[in-house]
Amino acid sequence: MGFFKNPISAQQNEDGSYDPSPFTLLVGTSKTTGYVQQEYDVKYTGTKPILVVCTDESLLEMENKKKFSTGNHPVEMYLPLLHFRDAGFAFDIATQNGGAVKLEMWAFPSNDENVKKLHEDMKAMLEKPKKLGDISSLDGYSAIFIPGGHGAIINLPSSVELGKLLHMAHDQGLPTVTLCHGPAALLSTCTEGLDKAFAYDGYDIMCFTDKTDGMTPWVGYLPGHMPWKVQEVLEAKGVKVLNKSEKGDVKQDRELITGDSHNAANNLGKFAAPILVKYAVEHKL
Repeated sequence: MGFFKNPISAQQNEDGSYDPSPFTLLVGTSKTTGYVQQEYDVKYTGTKPILVVCTDESLLEMENKKKFSTGNHPVEMYLPLLHFRDAGFAFDIATQNGGAVKLEMWAFPSNDENVKKLHEDMKAMLEKPKKLGDISSLDGYSAIFIPGGHGAIINLPSSVELGKLLHMAHDQGLPTVTLCHGPAALLSTCTEGLDKAFAYDGYDIMCFTDKTDGMTPWVGYLPGHMPWKVQEVLEAKGVKVLNKSEKGDVKQDRELITGDSHNAANNLGKFAAPILVKYAVEHKL
Protein backbone atom coordinates (compact mmCIF):
# COMPACT_ATOMS: atom_id res chain seq x y z
CA MET A 1 0.00 0.00 0.00
CA GLY A 2 2.98 2.27 0.45
CA PHE A 3 3.29 2.62 -3.31
CA PHE A 4 -0.32 3.76 -3.80
CA LYS A 5 -0.76 7.28 -5.11
CA ASN A 6 -4.06 8.96 -4.38
CA PRO A 7 -5.08 10.31 -7.81
CA ILE A 8 -6.61 13.47 -6.34
CA SER A 9 -3.88 14.31 -3.82
CA ALA A 10 -0.92 16.56 -4.56
CA GLN A 11 2.22 14.42 -4.80
CA GLN A 12 5.12 15.10 -2.45
CA ASN A 13 8.61 15.28 -3.94
CA GLU A 14 11.84 14.21 -2.27
CA ASP A 15 12.61 17.82 -1.31
CA GLY A 16 9.26 18.11 0.49
CA SER A 17 7.58 20.26 -2.18
CA TYR A 18 4.42 19.16 -3.96
CA ASP A 19 3.53 18.57 -7.62
CA PRO A 20 -0.10 18.46 -8.79
CA SER A 21 -2.06 15.25 -8.38
CA PRO A 22 -2.05 12.54 -11.07
CA PHE A 23 -5.68 13.39 -11.85
CA THR A 24 -5.05 17.09 -12.46
CA LEU A 25 -1.93 16.35 -14.52
CA LEU A 26 -4.04 14.01 -16.66
CA VAL A 27 -6.88 16.46 -17.27
CA GLY A 28 -5.02 19.77 -16.94
CA THR A 29 -1.86 19.26 -18.98
CA SER A 30 -1.09 17.99 -22.47
CA LYS A 31 1.97 16.63 -24.25
CA THR A 32 1.22 18.83 -27.28
CA THR A 33 -0.19 22.32 -27.90
CA GLY A 34 -2.41 23.94 -30.49
CA TYR A 35 0.39 26.05 -31.93
CA VAL A 36 0.23 26.66 -35.69
CA GLN A 37 2.60 29.12 -37.32
CA GLN A 38 0.80 32.26 -38.45
CA GLU A 39 1.52 34.27 -41.58
CA TYR A 40 1.95 38.02 -41.11
CA ASP A 41 1.67 40.60 -43.89
CA VAL A 42 3.88 42.89 -41.83
CA LYS A 43 6.64 41.64 -39.52
CA TYR A 44 8.91 43.41 -37.10
CA THR A 45 12.27 44.10 -38.72
CA GLY A 46 13.90 46.16 -35.98
CA THR A 47 16.48 45.17 -33.40
CA LYS A 48 14.69 45.83 -30.10
CA PRO A 49 13.71 42.61 -28.30
CA ILE A 50 10.72 41.93 -26.12
CA LEU A 51 11.61 42.02 -22.42
CA VAL A 52 10.36 38.73 -20.97
CA VAL A 53 10.03 38.97 -17.19
CA CYS A 54 10.16 35.53 -15.60
CA THR A 55 10.34 34.15 -12.10
CA ASP A 56 13.45 32.75 -10.46
CA GLU A 57 11.42 31.35 -7.56
CA SER A 58 10.04 27.81 -7.62
CA LEU A 59 8.46 27.23 -4.20
CA LEU A 60 5.15 28.86 -3.27
CA GLU A 61 4.22 28.46 0.39
CA MET A 62 0.51 27.79 0.68
CA GLU A 63 -1.79 28.83 3.51
CA ASN A 64 -1.13 25.48 5.23
CA LYS A 65 2.67 26.00 4.88
CA LYS A 66 3.07 23.23 2.30
CA LYS A 67 5.23 24.27 -0.64
CA PHE A 68 3.96 24.04 -4.20
CA SER A 69 6.58 23.24 -6.86
CA THR A 70 5.96 26.01 -9.35
CA GLY A 71 7.59 28.57 -11.62
CA ASN A 72 6.42 29.87 -14.98
CA HIS A 73 3.97 27.63 -16.83
CA PRO A 74 5.82 26.46 -19.97
CA VAL A 75 2.76 26.63 -22.24
CA GLU A 76 1.91 30.13 -21.02
CA MET A 77 5.48 31.16 -21.72
CA TYR A 78 6.39 29.42 -24.95
CA LEU A 79 3.19 29.64 -26.99
CA PRO A 80 3.06 33.46 -26.95
CA LEU A 81 6.82 33.53 -27.58
CA LEU A 82 6.44 31.29 -30.62
CA HIS A 83 3.91 33.69 -32.11
CA PHE A 84 6.04 36.72 -31.24
CA ARG A 85 9.05 35.04 -32.87
CA ASP A 86 7.01 34.31 -35.99
CA ALA A 87 6.14 38.02 -36.13
CA GLY A 88 9.84 38.93 -36.16
CA PHE A 89 10.70 39.57 -32.52
CA ALA A 90 13.69 38.43 -30.45
CA PHE A 91 13.77 38.22 -26.65
CA ASP A 92 15.66 39.31 -23.56
CA ILE A 93 14.98 37.36 -20.36
CA ALA A 94 15.07 38.96 -16.91
CA THR A 95 14.31 37.78 -13.37
CA GLN A 96 14.17 39.58 -10.05
CA ASN A 97 17.50 38.32 -8.72
CA GLY A 98 19.17 37.34 -11.96
CA GLY A 99 18.66 33.69 -11.03
CA ALA A 100 17.81 31.00 -13.55
CA VAL A 101 14.22 30.92 -14.77
CA LYS A 102 12.09 28.33 -12.98
CA LEU A 103 9.51 26.42 -15.01
CA GLU A 104 6.66 24.11 -14.04
CA MET A 105 8.26 21.22 -15.91
CA TRP A 106 5.45 18.87 -14.85
CA ALA A 107 3.35 20.87 -17.37
CA PHE A 108 5.92 20.78 -20.19
CA PRO A 109 4.37 19.60 -23.50
CA SER A 110 7.04 16.97 -24.10
CA ASN A 111 5.76 15.84 -27.51
CA ASP A 112 5.49 19.34 -28.99
CA GLU A 113 8.50 19.77 -31.26
CA ASN A 114 8.03 23.54 -31.67
CA VAL A 115 8.00 24.15 -27.93
CA LYS A 116 10.90 21.77 -27.35
CA LYS A 117 13.05 23.52 -29.95
CA LEU A 118 12.33 27.00 -28.62
CA HIS A 119 13.09 25.79 -25.11
CA GLU A 120 16.46 24.47 -26.28
CA ASP A 121 17.20 27.61 -28.29
CA MET A 122 16.55 29.79 -25.23
CA LYS A 123 18.29 27.59 -22.67
CA ALA A 124 21.36 29.83 -22.28
CA MET A 125 19.18 32.90 -21.66
CA LEU A 126 16.98 30.99 -19.22
CA GLU A 127 19.98 29.83 -17.21
CA LYS A 128 21.65 33.26 -17.10
CA PRO A 129 18.98 35.96 -17.41
CA LYS A 130 19.42 39.63 -16.76
CA LYS A 131 18.66 41.07 -13.35
CA LEU A 132 15.67 43.40 -13.32
CA GLY A 133 17.57 45.95 -11.26
CA ASP A 134 20.21 46.23 -13.98
CA ILE A 135 17.62 47.46 -16.52
CA SER A 136 17.29 51.22 -16.07
CA SER A 137 15.37 52.06 -19.24
CA LEU A 138 12.98 50.51 -21.73
CA ASP A 139 14.48 52.40 -24.66
CA GLY A 140 16.01 49.18 -25.96
CA TYR A 141 12.79 47.16 -25.87
CA SER A 142 9.73 46.76 -28.08
CA ALA A 143 7.32 45.33 -25.46
CA ILE A 144 7.10 43.57 -22.09
CA PHE A 145 5.82 40.02 -21.64
CA ILE A 146 5.17 38.45 -18.22
CA PRO A 147 4.29 34.73 -18.45
CA GLY A 148 1.96 33.12 -15.95
CA GLY A 149 2.32 30.19 -13.61
CA HIS A 150 1.89 30.41 -9.84
CA GLY A 151 5.58 31.31 -9.59
CA ALA A 152 4.71 34.76 -10.92
CA ILE A 153 3.02 35.64 -7.62
CA ILE A 154 6.05 34.97 -5.39
CA ASN A 155 8.55 37.82 -5.77
CA LEU A 156 7.38 39.82 -8.80
CA PRO A 157 4.41 41.60 -7.13
CA SER A 158 6.78 43.06 -4.51
CA SER A 159 9.56 43.95 -6.96
CA VAL A 160 10.38 47.66 -6.84
CA GLU A 161 12.57 47.17 -9.89
CA LEU A 162 9.74 45.68 -11.94
CA GLY A 163 7.35 48.34 -10.66
CA LYS A 164 9.62 51.06 -12.03
CA LEU A 165 9.78 49.38 -15.44
CA LEU A 166 6.03 48.85 -15.61
CA HIS A 167 5.44 52.52 -14.77
CA MET A 168 7.76 53.43 -17.64
CA ALA A 169 5.85 51.11 -19.96
CA HIS A 170 2.54 52.52 -18.75
CA ASP A 171 3.65 56.13 -19.26
CA GLN A 172 4.99 55.34 -22.74
CA GLY A 173 2.08 53.15 -23.80
CA LEU A 174 4.54 50.30 -24.43
CA PRO A 175 2.63 47.04 -25.05
CA THR A 176 2.57 44.88 -21.93
CA VAL A 177 1.37 41.29 -22.26
CA THR A 178 0.55 38.86 -19.46
CA LEU A 179 -1.77 35.97 -18.62
CA CYS A 180 -3.13 33.65 -15.95
CA HIS A 181 -1.34 34.52 -12.65
CA GLY A 182 1.05 36.90 -14.45
CA PRO A 183 -1.21 39.92 -13.78
CA ALA A 184 -0.18 39.62 -10.12
CA ALA A 185 3.09 41.22 -11.22
CA LEU A 186 1.17 44.40 -12.05
CA LEU A 187 0.91 44.96 -8.30
CA SER A 188 4.61 45.83 -8.33
CA THR A 189 3.61 49.29 -9.57
CA CYS A 190 2.34 50.15 -6.08
CA THR A 191 4.57 47.95 -3.96
CA GLU A 192 6.10 49.16 -0.71
CA GLY A 193 9.23 51.20 -1.34
CA LEU A 194 8.15 52.55 -4.73
CA ASP A 195 5.85 55.34 -3.46
CA LYS A 196 3.69 55.30 -6.57
CA ALA A 197 0.02 54.65 -7.28
CA PHE A 198 -1.15 51.46 -8.95
CA ALA A 199 -0.68 52.02 -12.68
CA TYR A 200 -3.68 50.02 -13.91
CA ASP A 201 -6.58 51.46 -11.91
CA GLY A 202 -9.68 51.27 -14.11
CA TYR A 203 -8.28 48.69 -16.56
CA ASP A 204 -10.28 45.69 -17.78
CA ILE A 205 -8.26 42.46 -17.72
CA MET A 206 -8.40 38.69 -17.91
CA CYS A 207 -6.68 36.58 -15.25
CA PHE A 208 -6.95 33.30 -13.40
CA THR A 209 -9.93 33.52 -11.04
CA ASP A 210 -9.89 33.15 -7.28
CA LYS A 211 -12.88 30.83 -7.65
CA THR A 212 -10.84 28.30 -9.62
CA ASP A 213 -7.79 28.71 -7.38
CA GLY A 214 -10.08 27.97 -4.44
CA MET A 215 -11.34 24.75 -6.03
CA THR A 216 -8.01 23.28 -7.13
CA PRO A 217 -6.83 22.02 -3.70
CA TRP A 218 -9.84 19.70 -3.59
CA VAL A 219 -8.54 17.79 -6.62
CA GLY A 220 -4.89 18.08 -5.65
CA TYR A 221 -3.66 20.62 -8.17
CA LEU A 222 -2.43 22.75 -5.27
CA PRO A 223 -1.32 21.19 -1.95
CA GLY A 224 -3.30 23.80 0.00
CA HIS A 225 -5.20 27.02 -0.36
CA MET A 226 -3.56 30.09 -1.82
CA PRO A 227 -1.54 32.34 0.53
CA TRP A 228 -3.36 35.34 -0.96
CA LYS A 229 -6.05 35.91 -3.57
CA VAL A 230 -4.70 37.45 -6.77
CA GLN A 231 -8.03 38.47 -8.28
CA GLU A 232 -9.29 39.95 -5.02
CA VAL A 233 -6.18 42.08 -4.51
CA LEU A 234 -6.13 43.28 -8.13
CA GLU A 235 -9.81 44.22 -7.96
CA ALA A 236 -9.23 46.08 -4.71
CA LYS A 237 -6.70 48.22 -6.62
CA GLY A 238 -9.31 49.15 -9.23
CA VAL A 239 -8.89 46.47 -11.90
CA LYS A 240 -12.01 44.86 -13.39
CA VAL A 241 -11.53 41.14 -14.03
CA LEU A 242 -13.91 40.31 -16.87
CA ASN A 243 -13.76 36.51 -16.95
CA LYS A 244 -15.71 34.28 -14.55
CA SER A 245 -13.85 31.12 -15.57
CA GLU A 246 -10.91 30.07 -17.75
CA LYS A 247 -12.06 29.53 -21.32
CA GLY A 248 -9.08 30.97 -23.20
CA ASP A 249 -10.29 34.56 -23.44
CA VAL A 250 -8.03 37.55 -24.12
CA LYS A 251 -8.48 41.29 -23.73
CA GLN A 252 -6.71 44.49 -24.71
CA ASP A 253 -7.20 47.64 -22.66
CA ARG A 254 -4.87 50.41 -23.79
CA GLU A 255 -1.29 49.09 -23.63
CA LEU A 256 -2.22 46.06 -21.50
CA ILE A 257 -3.03 42.74 -23.21
CA THR A 258 -4.13 39.86 -20.96
CA GLY A 259 -5.30 36.25 -21.10
CA ASP A 260 -7.21 34.19 -18.57
CA SER A 261 -5.08 31.01 -18.25
CA HIS A 262 -2.92 28.48 -20.06
CA ASN A 263 -6.02 27.93 -22.22
CA ALA A 264 -5.45 31.47 -23.54
CA ALA A 265 -1.76 31.08 -24.36
CA ASN A 266 -2.25 30.32 -28.04
CA ASN A 267 -5.02 32.90 -28.46
CA LEU A 268 -2.97 35.53 -26.64
CA GLY A 269 0.06 35.01 -28.86
CA LYS A 270 -1.95 35.21 -32.06
CA PHE A 271 -3.89 38.24 -30.79
CA ALA A 272 -0.96 40.20 -29.39
CA ALA A 273 1.70 39.61 -32.05
CA PRO A 274 0.22 41.93 -34.73
CA ILE A 275 -0.53 44.56 -32.08
CA LEU A 276 3.13 44.55 -31.05
CA VAL A 277 4.22 44.81 -34.69
CA LYS A 278 1.83 47.71 -35.34
CA TYR A 279 3.08 49.58 -32.27
CA ALA A 280 6.72 49.03 -33.21
CA VAL A 281 6.18 50.20 -36.79
CA GLU A 282 4.22 53.27 -35.78
CA HIS A 283 6.80 54.25 -33.16
CA LYS A 284 9.79 53.40 -35.38
CA LEU A 285 11.23 50.99 -32.83
